[in-house]
Amino acid sequence: MDYTWRWFGPDDPVSLADVRQAGATGIVTALHQIPNGVLWPVSAIMDRKSMIEAAGLRWQVVESIPVPEAVKLGTDGWQELADIWAASALNLAQCGITTICYNFMPVLDWTRTRLRHVMDDGAECLRFDRVDLAVFDMFILERDGAEGDYNAQTRAEAARRFAALDDTAQTALADTIIAGLPGSEESYTLDAFRAQINQYQRISAPQLRQHLHQFLNRVIPQLADAGVRLAIHPDDPPRALFGLPRVVSTCDDLDAIAQMHPDAANGFTFCAGSLGVRPDNDLPAILRKHGARVYFLHLRNTLRDPVSDLSDGLEGESFQEAAHLGGDTDMVALVAEVLRLEAARGAPLPFRPDHGHALQSDLRSDYRPGYSAVGRLRGMAEIRGIEHALRWSGAS
Repeated sequence: MDYTWRWFGPDDPVSLADVRQAGATGIVTALHQIPNGVLWPVSAIMDRKSMIEAAGLRWQVVESIPVPEAVKLGTDGWQELADIWAASALNLAQCGITTICYNFMPVLDWTRTRLRHVMDDGAECLRFDRVDLAVFDMFILERDGAEGDYNAQTRAEAARRFAALDDTAQTALADTIIAGLPGSEESYTLDAFRAQINQYQRISAPQLRQHLHQFLNRVIPQLADAGVRLAIHPDDPPRALFGLPRVVSTCDDLDAIAQMHPDAANGFTFCAGSLGVRPDNDLPAILRKHGARVYFLHLRNTLRDPVSDLSDGLEGESFQEAAHLGGDTDMVALVAEVLRLEAARGAPLPFRPDHGHALQSDLRSDYRPGYSAVGRLRGMAEIRGIEHALRWSGAS
């Protein structure tokens, strides 16, 4: 397994020296300073690559080149924007960086309702709460038709919670959801968010899937001779939010994407945390089925709340980020499957520990929620321990 680390560039409070001391050898990053839809020039790529290599590390994976909303919507001009996207990928390949993680989530990237949820031991984690989402959706955003997405118990509890929120708390909830999380591609005001959602009123899940298909058919032929590997990231969380369609949430979704283009460039980021939120996703089985197209791994764990009257069926559960060995996913079984995949492939896979808890000195620093230093260090150490134990026992 290749141990990598998400790094957000020179302004990241976790330095490259910190990353190297954590035991990672590779960096996962992007040129976040470049707006969506703008070409990544070779000079800017090489500046970032040189910075990473000067610290004794490698830029191993790009996460990510943002896919513009016009491409997801299929509106006029999407072809030109897709061509710019492909040109950026080619420039990266020219610089020796060929694995590109990207996502096709409409409007929002990953979504949480609490960024600093305090746990029993005082550590902090990311949390997604279905009722808090309903509070924002129905009473702050006031989205047309929002009430129909929640059951009666959830609506009643959301009304009670909203009544208890002052203006500061309402603003904090809205900012958490739409103002941009670490690694997200956009941030919005309430009005801008409403406008973006309204654009998708005519876009069903099958239509969004078709737009992904046409995007891949547009860009992959341009990358055919460059050795680029595209690795689409699952929806996070893997469920419909705000009436927006989702098309990368289940094994069936991955089946459909794999069939969109036969070229090996059409691949996946296997995110255990995103896929693991759904109890109907069998993670080792999904990895066995699609392992040949998996080019990047996010290993993290989540803990789903018990199903209750406030849940709206399978996709209505709340969850929080768990310790890497402490959630609903059997991380030992999953790492064993990773090692079998690597043995069959004859090459290691890059992975990164993801969304660690904020622990100890993290809590005394200006850490990025989900990307704390000590929490991810613990996660990486736990994964390393699993890997070495499996290799020692011969189980791999």
